[in-house]
Amino acid sequence: MTTFPLAGDPMASSLFLAALWAVGANLLAILPGRGTHWGRALALIATGVPIVGYVTFQHGPWIGMIVLAMGVFVLRWPAIHAGRWAIELWRGRENGKKPQEGNSS
Repeated sequence: MTTFPLAGDPMASSLFLAALWAVGANLLAILPGRGTHWGRALALIATGVPIVGYVTFQHGPWIGMIVLAMGVFVLRWPAIHAGRWAIELWRGRENGKKPQEGNSS
């Protein structure tokens, strides 16, 4: 008799959701769209953060970090831009300057 994969082990539900998120992220990545990639990335981040928390809660910090790394590999450009922003913010404060808030020309 075949049963639903989550019926026997409730601990697997978080990993199943993480795998479902990864499949959904890859499907969203191949959809054509002009200018919608950042909106999709923000939606994936908004849904992925609670899933990573759920995985960490059920399986511990090591598995949670593995799932987090998987999400960063999938969403590498938002992570790269966030890293560049943090470095720019740090360098601005390191030199005693406030971070730039935009062009004032």
